[in-house]
Amino acid sequence: MMVLDTVPPVVIVLAAALLAAVLPRRIGHAVGVLATGGVAALSWVVPEGAHLQVTLFGAFDAILYNVDPFSRLMGLIFGLIGAVAVLYSYASGADSRQTAIALSYVGTGLGTVYAGDWLTLIFFWELMAVTSTLLVWYYGGAAVRAGFRYAVLHGIGGSLLLAGIVWHYVEVGSVAFTASAGLTGGVPAALAAVGIGVNVGFVGLHAWLPDTYPRPHIAASVFLCVYTTKTGVYGMFRAFPDGHLWIAYMGGAMAVFGAFAALLQSDMRRLLSYHIQSQVGYMVAGVGLGGAAIGHSGKYYHELATAGAFGHVFNHILYKALLFMAVGVIIYRTGKESLDDIGGLGRKMPLTAGTFGIAALSIAGFPGFNGFVSKGMIIGAAEKKELEALWYLLLIGGVGTFLSFIKLGYFAFIEGEYTGDIKDANVGQSVAMVSVAGLCVAFGLVPDLLFEILPVPAEAYEYHTFTVPHIAEGVGLGLAGLVGFAILRGPLHHVGRVPDIDAVYNRVFFYGGRGLIVATTELFAAVDRVAVQFVRLCYWAGSNPVTVVFRVGRRLPRTLQPDFVREDLSADGGAVSRLYIRAGVGTSIAILVAVLTLVLLVAL
Repeated sequence: MMVLDTVPPVVIVLAAALLAAVLPRRIGHAVGVLATGGVAALSWVVPEGAHLQVTLFGAFDAILYNVDPFSRLMGLIFGLIGAVAVLYSYASGADSRQTAIALSYVGTGLGTVYAGDWLTLIFFWELMAVTSTLLVWYYGGAAVRAGFRYAVLHGIGGSLLLAGIVWHYVEVGSVAFTASAGLTGGVPAALAAVGIGVNVGFVGLHAWLPDTYPRPHIAASVFLCVYTTKTGVYGMFRAFPDGHLWIAYMGGAMAVFGAFAALLQSDMRRLLSYHIQSQVGYMVAGVGLGGAAIGHSGKYYHELATAGAFGHVFNHILYKALLFMAVGVIIYRTGKESLDDIGGLGRKMPLTAGTFGIAALSIAGFPGFNGFVSKGMIIGAAEKKELEALWYLLLIGGVGTFLSFIKLGYFAFIEGEYTGDIKDANVGQSVAMVSVAGLCVAFGLVPDLLFEILPVPAEAYEYHTFTVPHIAEGVGLGLAGLVGFAILRGPLHHVGRVPDIDAVYNRVFFYGGRGLIVATTELFAAVDRVAVQFVRLCYWAGSNPVTVVFRVGRRLPRTLQPDFVREDLSADGGAVSRLYIRAGVGTSIAILVAVLTLVLLVAL
């Protein structure tokens, strides 16, 4: 075990990715399941404080692997869901190369959350952007263009975060997390917040989520829905361990915007992608509330917020992966992506419908399911800190979540009749979905199971899950969603895809980019014309030096004109009969130095 204590999980999973790419498909996927499952087990048993420190470039003390309560929780759930996703990939027909890319994505995500310093974090952060882009691109078709947009946005976000880290290093003199409480305030923190905001889906920076995640293979979407946004939440906590009020309110805005944007979608995976933004909004709100100075202070309020944020990270990964698996089975069996093309599948796919129902109740926060526990902790922290506006935003987001999943479940599994011949999930898909559904119920019915693994000890905060007001709140949100759906069912059935902000900035970037290219091309053409004319002039001057000197002399004031310029040119047809150009040694050297200086200035 001592050896394993210093082996970063990223090494294990990346090795499995290499093997999965070259081994036969069944063996390669088995290796992937064992590697990711082994990482989950390792995360559970490795002692706190285990680390691997190296010196990079003779200047940076980088901590490539660091185990603390926060990285342990992230490693546990990343490994667990990675094993389930590899099994689901095998059952859903993903080939070995795709799964190898997916495992490399899992590995870089693990490298990010187990980093003990900002340099290691940004290194794996950027690698995670590369591997996730490759996972999207691998499917081809519409996924390629979406992958390019995804890569551009994450490249910008990563660059902003890197700029913040460099600035922080200049101010602090160290890249270690322990060197300061988060990133240096001011410009470094602002740069990092926006850069991380791309990954978590801040409102206005979120459009890559619904644009990208519906495009690739159904198994790829299961991986994608887990790692990028959750490492973003982890990074936000590392950058702002004492919280920030505007981050909390941005989380509230994300919760509302994502939920109601999802309500307006008919593409199933696009709907689920918007709900990633919404649910991550609760986590971001919890991180923002995680400081004693935020809102009304109390002896355990900020600990409750931080515990709720990471509890929701854990729970969301479970039910969101389950939702993408259930919808993936529908697409796998029917070939249809839109709710307009399916219906009544509950009678033909009872297992898929049942696991979807568990995931839907979990994400909506209904009592008895895991989302109820962690979402309630964040909403409770906002209430305890007396931030009423944020509290209402989180509640409204809850109503929107119920509405969205009532819509998805009703139109997919209840209303209508799918005429095609269809089977339920196969064995591998069923094992993956049922196992995750069981965890959603277990953590919902026995909240202490969750509290025991959270990075904030349960004794550090006071929270009771099954109180009458809390249960009434969860049931009330569900009833509000039911009433809202009963009223809006007709219009919602006819709503297709509502444009998002990317419809604006895609056009701005397209036409702006085209205008920039045309302007640049025309500028180069103009410079080229000037250069050609200048060369022609120089060539002519070299061929006709006498005429050049004469013409230049003619343009000088009469008092400065040389004698030869005043000669009468009519006798020989206009040519100068004799030209005297004399200069001493000193003058010649001065001219030579001036010419060489001019040439060097132009060249440099």
